[in-house]
Amino acid sequence: MADTPNTPNSDIPDHVSTAPAHPLHAVFRTLEFRMLCLALLLAGILSILSPHFLTERNIFNILDQSVVIGIVAVGMTFVILTGGIDLSVGAVFGLTGIILAQALQIMPIPLAIPLAVLAGAGIGLFSGVLIAVFGLAPFVVTLGVMAIGRSLSFIASGQRSISGLPLDLDAIVYSTFLGIPANVLFLIGLYLCAWGYLSYTKGGRTIYAIGSNAEAARAAGLSTMFYSILPYVVSGALAAVAVTFSLAQIMSADPMAGNQLELDAIAAVVIGGASLYGGRGSVIGTLLGVLIMVMIRNGLNLIEVSPYWQGTAIGSIIIIALLAERLINWRSTRN
Repeated sequence: MADTPNTPNSDIPDHVSTAPAHPLHAVFRTLEFRMLCLALLLAGILSILSPHFLTERNIFNILDQSVVIGIVAVGMTFVILTGGIDLSVGAVFGLTGIILAQALQIMPIPLAIPLAVLAGAGIGLFSGVLIAVFGLAPFVVTLGVMAIGRSLSFIASGQRSISGLPLDLDAIVYSTFLGIPANVLFLIGLYLCAWGYLSYTKGGRTIYAIGSNAEAARAAGLSTMFYSILPYVVSGALAAVAVTFSLAQIMSADPMAGNQLELDAIAAVVIGGASLYGGRGSVIGTLLGVLIMVMIRNGLNLIEVSPYWQGTAIGSIIIIALLAERLINWRSTRN
């Protein structure tokens, strides 16, 4: 009887490598890495078109402009991961801004801000219960809440802006630590917390499971009801947090504040690679999506593109980015 070779995988031809793939190869293939490359490419192009783009002042300006949309986009990421949508965040932003401005007239800042955040969370809870408990369509529910919220904003404000806010409120934006503004530090901390929750907790895994297959998640014994409601609560609460930073900058509340904010948040999440069908996406991708959108707007302003053309330019870039990603995914699945 012939001796059996002692080396493993002896039936594999010598010219075929059996070495494991380098860990960096998996990183290079991720959507987040491709979005990072797109952001760097966009930054390079804009820096060529405008010498002011990569200045320290403008970089901090981009980060500052990313705070409000970035905070709202975190909540939208939670919602979209479950396969839902929240069209009410702009109206919640405006309504809680009015609530906060009125609360600041009669109570100190440390009490007024939690009250506004609680109001935003309560609106999100209302939407989440209608969607998860009664099985109503997220699009229809949040569209209705958007209309109600915008109407209540005008009623509560008396159809006018509210000014005369406490001067100490601007400290939450203009205070710095190691030269970094407080609002930017908050944004970074928020994304780290959201990333950790979605990546390393049972709740985060349940949210992904609901978006991938709600029935399978329910059959596996996961708390699908609670984690179907939670994202809407988070979305409403973060809309209120975002308007707090906005009020601290402009020192007034407008009932029309947050108009079309929901579209920007959804666009940032989708550019970041999340699927509108749920189950796929990440807060890192969302952050990159936010930065890409803000850089586009900032760069177009620097090169003096007419505001009437900026919507066309931004919309075209969004469609091209999504089409490119779809083609890349299609090619990878064929291979």
